[in-house]
Amino acid sequence: MKYCISEFAALIGVTVDTLRLYEKRGIIRPIKDNKNNYRYFSDLDARDVLMSRWYRSINIPLQDAAILTKECSLETIIKKIKESQLNLEEEIRKNTILLNRINEINNDFNELESQINKCKKKIAPGIYRIKQTNRNVLLKDDFLKGTVNAWMNILPCTFYSFKIESKEILSEKNSFEYSWGLAICEDEMHNFDLEINENVEYICPKICISSVVLSSEEEYIMRDSLQFMVDYIKENQYVITGDIIGKIIFTERISGKSKSYLEVNIPIELDK
Repeated sequence: MKYCISEFAALIGVTVDTLRLYEKRGIIRPIKDNKNNYRYFSDLDARDVLMSRWYRSINIPLQDAAILTKECSLETIIKKIKESQLNLEEEIRKNTILLNRINEINNDFNELESQINKCKKKIAPGIYRIKQTNRNVLLKDDFLKGTVNAWMNILPCTFYSFKIESKEILSEKNSFEYSWGLAICEDEMHNFDLEINENVEYICPKICISSVVLSSEEEYIMRDSLQFMVDYIKENQYVITGDIIGKIIFTERISGKSKSYLEVNIPIELDK
């Protein structure tokens, strides 16, 4: 029998737009009536639609499903199904990494308010980091043009970090020199194929005094916002032993005003 496009779509459970797309891809070839310019579909067209939908149901791309529907061998079908399997396994791997990271973010956010301006001792993990700014001004570096895209593509496993050299906080200046840049924890590196070269800095794990501080998005990082941490270090007879490393957790915007929540880690050791 022959069917008009709307009737055929209803009978086989697809949309008219899907049939038009499949016709464009050559999966089905309706017969055109030259008298009224209508296109009519046959019972055999239903098999091709079903077969193509089956290929799509196992994540084979439409362009490949079209080829397989029109002409294919068993060997070709097995090859395409294997490709689909590998692609799906990789997608599951990436989504598992993402789910784990989202769980960590949820835990961090639930504890955030209790950590504001409160000091605690912890081991900050090792990280790899690229320098992208001088204070808040972006650097024009050829290396960055070829690197930032790869690091951005694996957010949220990368994060925006800042670094203040220890000499800055020891200098008693109120305004610090610092830099921002994308970073990734050392234990995440095995999940991604990132190039590590002389332009990527490695910061080893360290015992730190850690806290969360609030900062206006437009302001520089100032001594005043970190002074309570410096005082805590002195009171507990610790010594600052390295550069301050931190990260932006998130920025809150309310009624046109913004404030950033920053995690700050100051490496220390006991004063001997």
